This record gives sequence, structure tokens and C-alpha cells, in this order.
Amino acid sequence: MTAPTVTRLESLTGLRAIAAVAVFGFHALAVGLVDTPVTQWLFRQGAAGVSFFFLLSGFVLAWSTRPGDPVRRFWRRRLAKVWPNHAAAWAVALAALVVTGTTVGLGTALVTLLLLQAWVPNEGVYFGVNPVAWSLSCEVFFYALFPALWALARRLPERALWPTLAGVLALVWVVPVAALAVPDDLRYWAIWVLPVARLPEFVAGILLARLVGGGRWPRWAGAGRIAALVVAACLASWWLPERWRLVAGTVVPLALLVAAVAAGDVQGRRSWLRSRSAVVAGEWSYAFYLLHLLVLGVLVKTVGDSRPLLVELVVVLVALAVAVAASAAMYRLVEMPGLRLLRPRRIAPGPEATCRPGALSGRGGV
Repeated sequence: MTAPTVTRLESLTGLRAIAAVAVFGFHALAVGLVDTPVTQWLFRQGAAGVSFFFLLSGFVLAWSTRPGDPVRRFWRRRLAKVWPNHAAAWAVALAALVVTGTTVGLGTALVTLLLLQAWVPNEGVYFGVNPVAWSLSCEVFFYALFPALWALARRLPERALWPTLAGVLALVWVVPVAALAVPDDLRYWAIWVLPVARLPEFVAGILLARLVGGGRWPRWAGAGRIAALVVAACLASWWLPERWRLVAGTVVPLALLVAAVAAGDVQGRRSWLRSRSAVVAGEWSYAFYLLHLLVLGVLVKTVGDSRPLLVELVVVLVALAVAVAASAAMYRLVEMPGLRLLRPRRIAPGPEATCRPGALSGRGGV
């Protein structure tokens, strides 16, 4: 691989915040807030932010893997990153359910705590306790496979990277067809939730990291142009059949966006996504993702069902402010202390380890 000029892709960290806000907007619609033609156009495909996170996760893990890094160290770093925030959010969500008199089965509580829920084709389980944590269940599966996937990806000759990437992204379009083999009431789970179905997005991120790290990303494919393509895809994909609308309709432009933004950092291009405020928001985005739906749910129950549009708008803005404040607190009080406590001690890199994508620190990952 060609050595990149930077070791930290801070624009990807900033971009995480935008994806998190898109998911927030989607969930605001889902709970019945400010459901207007304008907000529908803006956020009805906001769940595509989850696809972005899966792509980003594969990219950043491939970018940040250290040469010769033991598998156990990798898994321990992932545990340190994911587990503290998840456990804290799970406890808050479970407490809220108990206080409101909602019954949660012991099995559902344990499965969600252990991040196994995405494998269970039951909405009460995979959306149990803290509904957004189903995506972490997928991430845990990806982390388990990553060492083997990276070993395969790094052996691919450079001429095979683009064809392989195209094939992997094509698999996302095949999943809705394969889902026809399951009963109608399980197709949503089989397309949107099942970890195996979401694996191609993660693998695509790995391949994109090799392309960018090897200097094979075209300079004409800048972040601005690709971002316009993402917006167009989010708007146009709504007219696709639902099975393809869920993931396939937006996955290609989102994949290109991850690579284009990373390549911009490598090439030294200016980007407001590297501003201090954008990077900080990106650092808080994991906590924000885990907490925002809980905040929305509490506020919706507080104000009741009959709400003027202005009241709904105020509720959304208050929910956003509360979720941001809570995520900042979780980042400082849970995520960072958890990282310090659980992650393995750093091994001083050798000269080779500091000049290639496989040795870079990836702050953009979840």
C-alpha cells in the first residue's frame, strides 16, 4: 500500500455526527413527531445512517489495524469501545421500562445485554430494552470475523479491489431477493437486522480502506460530488420497493462517501468536518446514538398524544438538546473511563507500523 500523508481521518469523525442526526430525525418521525411533508423528505431515509456506520466501521478497522497485532488485543479494544456505553444505556433503558410498568422478560434482558438480539427473529427481542442496540449486535459479529476478513482482503491484488468491491456491494442488492425464502413476517428482520445480511456493508468498508490507503481513489470523486449523490439517492430510493429501499437503494453512494471523505483527508483537502466542533460532535455520536431514542420516547410520553405541530417541534428540539447533553456526559463519564480501564496497553509501533493504513489510529470507528 502507498503510505498516506495523515494518520487520523478526522473528517470521518465529523461525518459520524451528521449520520447520527439523520438517524435522530428518522426516529423523531417514527415516534410521531413533526410528521410533515418537509420532514418526511428530509428524514424518511435517515435510517441509512446505520448503513453508513457499518461501512465506516469496516473502513476504520482496516485503516487502524496494526501489523502483527494479536487478535485478542483487537477484540479487547473493540470490547473497551463498545461495551461501557452499551451497558450504561441498557441499564437506563431497562430502568425506564420498569418504572413505566413495561414487562421485560429475563431472556430478552440477557440477550440484549449480551448483544445477541439481532439473531433472534422476534421484534420484541431484537428491538428489546434499548431498540437501537440491535446494530451493535451486528457490529459484534463483524468484529468476530474481522481478523479473518482482513487477512483475506490484504491478500487481494490491487487490480482485484474494484471488481471485488463491486461484487460485495451487489450482494446488498441480492439480499432482498434471498429474503423471499423466508416467511413474509420475517423479511424485514432478514434484510434490515440479521447480521449476515448486513455483513457486505462492513466488508465493503474494508475494501474501501485498501483502495484509499493504496492511493487508488480518483481525485475527481471528491466528497462534495459524492455527498450530492448521497442526497439524490436518499430522495430517489423512496420509490423503490420496500425490500430494496431499506438498504440497497443508498448503500453504493454511502460507500463512496466514506472513501471520498477519507481520501480528502489523505490528500490534504480542506474540510469543515475536521473543525473542532465537528470532531467533538463525532466523538459524542456513539453515545448520542445509544441515548437519543430513549430521550425521544420519554418526552413523547410526557407531552401525550394530542399535540399541536409547534409543540411537537419544541419537543424535537428539546430532545435533541437533552440527547446531546447526555451523550457528552456519557462520553466523559462512561466511554473514556471505560476505554482507559478495559483497553490493552499500547505497544510502541516500529518504523513500518507508523507509515501505512494498517497502523493508523482510526478515530472514526464505532
